[in-house]
Amino acid sequence: GTLLAKQLGYGFVDMDVEIEKNTGMAISEIFRVNGEAKFRELESQLVEELSRKDNLVIACGGGAIANVDNAEKLRKTAKMVYLTASVDEIIRRTSVDNSRPLLDVSNPVETASNLLAKRVPVYVKYAEITVDTTGKSPEKVVSTILEALV
Repeated sequence: GTLLAKQLGYGFVDMDVEIEKNTGMAISEIFRVNGEAKFRELESQLVEELSRKDNLVIACGGGAIANVDNAEKLRKTAKMVYLTASVDEIIRRTSVDNSRPLLDVSNPVETASNLLAKRVPVYVKYAEITVDTTGKSPEKVVSTILEALV
């Protein structure tokens, strides 16, 4: 996201980081203390705010776009890019990151597969650009997105 924003001359917002900054709590703490429903509410409020701004690259968590209302709001003002990866790649990337409470479980492969099965139809419906990131460097992913934007 930051690389793409730099190439476009845009600002960058990682929604999870923004929510943590706004609440003073880590995502995992929000889930533990307030539950997933509260986190999703915070996501939706942030989507509402960000969807009214221009010249931003927004890194949305997977759950933010799985919410059709959020996807609709963002699609009105933004190009939606769906970054795909294999389940194994997702697990590899997130295994060193305990800030993903939905994957901090005893069987993350099964959980990731189930989440993707539910979410992919929404991702595909709203994506204007789809890039498989499996085994690709961030620079290659950005290059692919930039080519698709032209």
